[in-house]
Amino acid sequence: MRELTYYVGATLDGYIAGPNGEYDRLPIEPDLVEFINEVRPETVPTAAREAVGLAGAPNRLYDTVIMGRGTYLPGLETGYPSPYAHLEQYVFSATLDPALAPDVTFVAGDAVATVRELKRREGKGIWLCGGGKLAASLVDEIDEIVLKRYPLVLGGGLPLFDGPYAPLRFDLVENRTFDSGMTVQTYRKR
Repeated sequence: MRELTYYVGATLDGYIAGPNGEYDRLPIEPDLVEFINEVRPETVPTAAREAVGLAGAPNRLYDTVIMGRGTYLPGLETGYPSPYAHLEQYVFSATLDPALAPDVTFVAGDAVATVRELKRREGKGIWLCGGGKLAASLVDEIDEIVLKRYPLVLGGGLPLFDGPYAPLRFDLVENRTFDSGMTVQTYRKR
């Protein structure tokens, strides 16, 4: 069975973006970029892959990406309606028009049922790239959490998980540190 990985950047205080979805204050350091390009090249948006030398690079870990409306909109608003064209893409939204991008599957229904169906299919892993509300609704389906931890405190914003109080234990299985102060922490569901 395929696994669902919540691979996302978060600040020290657990935010994935500012209160209005701002992400411009989140530093992307060269040592982290090098790591991402080597270990998780499929997580680089299609529009940026050629510029960073990943044009035609194979998908190593994931062949499917899922995201919420708020994660999808920044790409759409900058002219990229298919942000990860090298992956099978699912956007969970009850309001977005499926005609926006023919190679993106827009899901207005049950995220849990959709993810369970995706997990039953053959293929590589499934990457949950955001956002916090979708992650909270799928927390029981998440097998692994990989946090790109920014050495920054926002003090408020969109939380990593934005849902009801429901403790669920994950174990730290890897903690990579970088000279820039960034870390990448990998947790597995207990």
